[in-house]
Amino acid sequence: MGKFVTFGEIMLRLAPIGYDRFVQSKEFGVVYGGGEANVAVSLANYGKDAYFVTKLPKHEIGQSAVNELRRYGVNTSLITRGGDRVGIYFCEKGASQRPSKVIYDRAHSAIAEAKKEDFNWEEIFEGAEWFHFTGITPALSDNCAEITLEAVKAAKEAGVTVSVDLNYRKKLWSTEKAGKVMGEIVKYCDVVIANEEDAEKVFGIKAEETNITSGHLSDEGYKKVAQELADRFGLKYVAITLRESFSASDNGWSAMMYDTKEFYKSKRYDVRIVDRVGGGDSFGAGLIYGLSSGMSNQDALEYAVAASCLKHTIEGDFNLVSIEEVETLMKGDASGRVQR
Repeated sequence: MGKFVTFGEIMLRLAPIGYDRFVQSKEFGVVYGGGEANVAVSLANYGKDAYFVTKLPKHEIGQSAVNELRRYGVNTSLITRGGDRVGIYFCEKGASQRPSKVIYDRAHSAIAEAKKEDFNWEEIFEGAEWFHFTGITPALSDNCAEITLEAVKAAKEAGVTVSVDLNYRKKLWSTEKAGKVMGEIVKYCDVVIANEEDAEKVFGIKAEETNITSGHLSDEGYKKVAQELADRFGLKYVAITLRESFSASDNGWSAMMYDTKEFYKSKRYDVRIVDRVGGGDSFGAGLIYGLSSGMSNQDALEYAVAASCLKHTIEGDFNLVSIEEVETLMKGDASGRVQR
């Protein structure tokens, strides 16, 4: 089994206790997380040889982030140390008709100010099987965009499968810049993962007969989106998560995938949300696990959706579920009955 390498930013997450609002909170709970770190934790949890690559300060907060990754079996030996800041984000959990809110304090973080020479990609990809990153990483800074492009080129040269979750964040960059930068990077990818609006925000590819705000999502519209992405960038797989947002507490959750020959649609789950942060990352990790473990395309998709469904019930960024728990849900046991 080869290395599964992810690259990005791990942040300190500060959140009011329970459903308190920022303005009424007297204390914040602390966890660590970030798109690619979340994927690495899931892959390690599924038994893969997962490595997380980033740059973190040498001080105690940076070390705490490293320790948290190690706690869940992620190999941290490729992390570069230096810089001054660990990025922070504040997360207020929504409920019912009140949406969740995220405030970033990540400017000038160690990874955002990283330089190309901080990472030896030839060494990093030695013995690697899979490389995963998200659109958040190149959005952090122009340096990060250049480093990410260098990474995907090196991965392709090393024969490593490359996946990207588009993960558009309007608070980090404009749609115009995202399209320009990601348009160059995705040329080197094999697998693209997106949510119901990423393709439109990043590449201007809109699903017809779809209204995301009202929760109406068209399967036929997203088939065309997947096909256009695959054709434009020469991809092997395009997977799109389909979130029907009825409220901050209740969502419909499913996904579809295109392998350039056939379209696959998962079963749909009604999800009562405990914590939705990391939901997309848990889907990406599940898909990577399924595709790399010899599952059929349909089963890989079902595994990814079931894994991410379960993540919505877990506090924090990381998806702390076992393969057995995911497979139980895949097979139709969604009762939630006590396991004795």
